Amino acid sequence: MKKFKGVSSILGAAFLAMTLVACSDSTSSEPAEVVEPAESTHDITEKEVLEFQQNWGEGIVHIGEVYSEGGDYEKAASEHIERFYGYDIGNVLFKPTLAREERFRDSFEGALSYFIGGNEAYPEDNGFAIEPWTDVRWENKGVIIEGNMAVSMGVYYFTPANGGEPVEAEYSFAFTKNNDGDLKIVLHGSHYPYSP
Repeated sequence: MKKFKGVSSILGAAFLAMTLVACSDSTSSEPAEVVEPAESTHDITEKEVLEFQQNWGEGIVHIGEVYSEGGDYEKAASEHIERFYGYDIGNVLFKPTLAREERFRDSFEGALSYFIGGNEAYPEDNGFAIEPWTDVRWENKGVIIEGNMAVSMGVYYFTPANGGEPVEAEYSFAFTKNNDGDLKIVLHGSHYPYSP
């Protein structure tokens, strides 16, 4: 992992900008919650980011397996969101791949709907995680880490359970640790590659 001069100021400015955007886009009259970062003793390592990505992908596969076996896939998806996303510590900027009408999911319910569908408030959601998939492979373009903040960007490939070529999407993820030292996603941006 390369160290860059000024990374902390770049990441700090990026997170501030994301927070301001989240606040300005809010339809609620309540002010957005500002979350203080966890103590500096919770520095993130590149190994943790890579393991986290692998576990996130396995979690997506697991949701689809539970769905295919007729199990409680809503519970599996809820546990996935609780484990990997920081909705319990503050704002999460989530732009899922297949969302146009409700592009941003700033709530746990919005994220759950994206992964499993069935929520009338999000009629376009078909349930990305219950496709299902058999594998998620990550190809990072880069990982930048500064203390308790990390950003990764690249391409991930989802292998359909019914065969066929992996589906590729481009991603940008930002992570922080909560006060227990657990890594959490605070920004998830995903989209299909540009096609003219």
